[in-house]
Amino acid sequence: MDEATLRLRLGSVIRAHREALDVSQDRFADVIEMHRAYYGSIERGSRNLTIATLSRVAAGLRVRPSQLLQEAGA
Repeated sequence: MDEATLRLRLGSVIRAHREALDVSQDRFADVIEMHRAYYGSIERGSRNLTIATLSRVAAGLRVRPSQLLQEAGA
């Protein structure tokens, strides 16, 4: 799988988990102390995530980073 496809899939998985928590994008970004525009770019798959950022997002979603990657097909 190429990098762009992985980013898109990972963003989609992250969005699905956030929506399952019934939390808006803006509210979730506030909770994990991330700028809403930056967080939005993660969900759109236009941002390369560091391990630290992926961990921060995963903690907010109450899942392991490895679960998000597995669901994205990485």
